[in-house]
Amino acid sequence: MRDSVDDFLDQWAALRSDLDLEAMGAVGRLLRLTRLVDKEVGRYFAEHGMERWEFDVLATLRRSDRPLTPKELAANVMVSSAALTNRIDRLAARSLVAREAVPGDRRSLHVTLTDAGRRLVDSTVEGHVRNERRMLAELDAEDCEELNRLLRTLVNTLEGGR
Repeated sequence: MRDSVDDFLDQWAALRSDLDLEAMGAVGRLLRLTRLVDKEVGRYFAEHGMERWEFDVLATLRRSDRPLTPKELAANVMVSSAALTNRIDRLAARSLVAREAVPGDRRSLHVTLTDAGRRLVDSTVEGHVRNERRMLAELDAEDCEELNRLLRTLVNTLEGGR
């Protein structure tokens, strides 16, 4: 079965038969999938009145099951401190998170989920998982395990090994 990436690989092969295009095909498919998955995930959250980044921050707090410092939160949602400050401000304005002082440290604070934030995450996470499963419906359990194994290898390699 062919896909849209095969078309540009064919063009390169016709121009440069000396190139090994396997890696280009794999990376091209990863990039194409990233765009397609982002679109589908974004659509799901838009239907629930959220943006993906909002769910990412709220879900990080929920699964941590404890208040996090902005630095811890930034590391988990992979954004800069400046971007996270803006995101926390926006979520706090919607009463989904709160900032709390750290006892004994006037310079530090924790970010916590409010009850409204917890309800929002809890009400959307099951549908989010179903949406992800829908996107992978063509793969059986064994295929998903193999895909996860391969992707984990790439993530670990590009993150510098964990």
